[in-house]
Amino acid sequence: MCQGKFPYLVIISGVFNPFSFWENFPVIEVELKVRADLQKVRKRLQDLGAFLKGFEVEEDLYFNSPWRDFSQSDEALRIRIRGKGGILTYKGPKLDSLSKTREEIEVEVSDWHETKRLLLKLGFKEVGRVRKWRERYELGELVVSLDRVEGLGEFVEVEAKAEGNYSRLLRKALELLEILGVSEEPIRESYLEMLLAKKLFDKHQARG
Repeated sequence: MCQGKFPYLVIISGVFNPFSFWENFPVIEVELKVRADLQKVRKRLQDLGAFLKGFEVEEDLYFNSPWRDFSQSDEALRIRIRGKGGILTYKGPKLDSLSKTREEIEVEVSDWHETKRLLLKLGFKEVGRVRKWRERYELGELVVSLDRVEGLGEFVEVEAKAEGNYSRLLRKALELLEILGVSEEPIRESYLEMLLAKKLFDKHQARG
């Protein structure tokens, strides 16, 4: 379901390079997000024997491009702060109408302050911050995150990495949500989009 976007086959000195196909295949992040009672989901994960990977407090800075509006193109660019360093992440447009599955490119940076300064110098604008407390579990090919997001509440995210066709992993993620007893509809908006919408709603309510 990569919408017909296939990597180029590279010919070096007239000889086909078989590794170029896989090197250029985009990494797809399969992701489903739903509202849920974290205490109940945590108990079910423990009963399933899921491996607890750890706890994190994550702060993400989001940026918009000077060349196109990411809110219109369904893209995202963020810095996830990790101490002095961080992870610079680009997310492409979502690939289906059910999940948040999309191409993802990640680059580790040694200094998030300087990375932010570089982006601002290039004309990017910071549009929002998301802070959350995350508890991560691993269950086979899937990673389950129990999130408490500042200003939004409790959510469960089920994620996996795929190269090329991701339909099998998406089915597994949907099946796992059912096993975990989560019946809410998947949310396709990002935490940033939800926070901005909430801010706008609160602003209208205050005026009203």
